[in-house]
Formats: sequence, C-alpha cells, structure tokens
Amino acid sequence: MKKIAIIPARYASSRFPGKPLALLKDKPMVMWVYDAVKTSGLFDKVVVATDDERIVAAVVSLGGEAMMTSSLLSCGTKRCEAVLSALEARGERFDLVVNVQGDEPLVDASQLSSVISLFEDKDCQIGTLAKRITKLEELQNPNCVKVVWSQNRAIYFSRNIIPYQRGRSESEYLQYHIYYKHIGLYAYKSSVLHKIVALETSPLEKAESLEQLCWLENGYRIDVTETDFESIGVDTPEDLERVNEMLDKQ
Repeated sequence: MKKIAIIPARYASSRFPGKPLALLKDKPMVMWVYDAVKTSGLFDKVVVATDDERIVAAVVSLGGEAMMTSSLLSCGTKRCEAVLSALEARGERFDLVVNVQGDEPLVDASQLSSVISLFEDKDCQIGTLAKRITKLEELQNPNCVKVVWSQNRAIYFSRNIIPYQRGRSESEYLQYHIYYKHIGLYAYKSSVLHKIVALETSPLEKAESLEQLCWLENGYRIDVTETDFESIGVDTPEDLERVNEMLDKQ
C-alpha cells in the first residue's frame, strides 16, 4: 500500500497571519511538522500543500517538498485532494492519503501509525483519532469537538457534549461516562478522498461547522482509534510561545 502524507499550510489566518512560517526555536513551524512526518518512515512521499509561494520557498530551502494549490480552496481536505490529483496527473499513484495538520508541530509517529493501522480492515474508507477527555473545561468547550464511537466506528461528532446525561449536572459527567475528543488527523483511501470533496454541504455539517458530518450523512464510514498522545495545536501567537517553552524543557 503506497502512502502519502500531505500537510495543508495556509498563509492567511485571521488570528495568526503567516502561522506556518512562525519560528519554533530556529525553524518554521511547518517544517517541524514535515520533519516529524518524514522521520516516522511511514510514508512513500511527504508534501506540504500551500497557497503561498513564501511557504513553498521556505520548505524547499530546508530540503522539503511543497506544492502550490488554489487560494480558493476552503479546507485542508480539498487542498490534499488537489495535491493528490496533481500528482496523479504526473503518473504518481497512492493508495492512502494522510492529512496532517500543519499547525500541530508536536505530531507524534505513534499517532500516524495508529491511523494507518485502521486500514488493515480493507473496508475502512476514512480513519481518524480520538483521545479521552479528562477535564471538565475541555468537555464544555465547543472548540473541542467530541466524538461518540463504538467498535472503531464513528457514530457522531459534535461541538456540544455528547451524550447528554439525564438527571445529572455537567460537573458530574466525567464521573459516570467516558468522553472523547476528536483529534483532527485524517487518513483516506485515495478513491474516497476524490469523492468526498465533491459533496454538497450537508445540513449537519452546516449546523456544527464540521466537514466530517457531511461524510457521515452521505454514508461514508469513519473508523476511529484511540491515542494517548496529547498533541498541541497552534492557533495564536500565545500557543506558539507555549510550544517554544515546552521545547526549551526537552
């Protein structure tokens, strides 16, 4: 099975413009992601997918591979599919595409290996990760997407707390039920990736602003496996400083 990892890296960001090129220690953040994925040894090819020549130049100057994609693409999934299509037009073929968030510089090889392992089941179409929630503030945070899953299959994703516990206050929820947050690392069969980017926005996707709900609504299977690794997304300059402090302690 030929595998490619694609790292979407958009220059524009309302909260943190130029985020992929922000320095962690002495290296652009996107290259921390690239190097972590590359050194995992799990992929036949690793590519940064971007909409800005400055990111291409930075990645290439540090020995990486990057490709330009349209600035009109609305999400990382579509950016991944654009790169896959461009490579296929050049005669390159891949069975599996792993979409690695460009703003998670501490992504771990164990996470990549776990999501790939889901495809040992030949019927798996899309794979992703979940991590147990241990803090009430995380459970109550709508930016922390919750996932309900059973037998390695996603049932639903929500920004709300799912499931609701009748007769209990939210402060008690974690005592009586195991909750999971969704970790936004995805893997797709190449054939499936081409199909899901063509789907119309679905009612549930629109309601929660979660693209994976569109896939579920259209009958696609999303397999889930648990990770214990706590990855940290960088959304603001303050997040970047926090990661820099963590790296200083290593």
